[in-house]
Amino acid sequence: MIHIVCIGNLKEKYLQDAANEYLKRIVKYCKIEVTELKESLQENKNIAMLEEAKEIKKHLKGYVIILAINGKMLDSIELSKKIEEINLYDNSDITFVIGGSWGLDSSIPYDYSLSLSKMTFTHQMSRVILLEQIYRAYSILNHAKYHK
Repeated sequence: MIHIVCIGNLKEKYLQDAANEYLKRIVKYCKIEVTELKESLQENKNIAMLEEAKEIKKHLKGYVIILAINGKMLDSIELSKKIEEINLYDNSDITFVIGGSWGLDSSIPYDYSLSLSKMTFTHQMSRVILLEQIYRAYSILNHAKYHK
């Protein structure tokens, strides 16, 4: 099962529609759930990240992959192999964590740090990109025509 734990919700309808489309596609291959947590209203960055980390930790299951700008960049085929490896050898649960506007506190335990790009994206856009890449990874693993 894939779990996505993220700070904040998708405010724009076009992002909601895109996320829902990929969720609909992913369930053909595996179970997936998205847990949206409230963004801290603290103005102090460190306090805000600590508050968010406390809530994130309650939802971590299995193999934890955080999204971080300084994480390892993988292409789509490498990501599909990583997911396959985790499913075969480590655990059937994979949790992806997307932080809020301040990022993620260092106290969050994780197994792998993944970067979507050297560019910075909003956490809402990151969720859609991550969902698309999860769908692409499962398409690759199942020899579907989506990935060319």
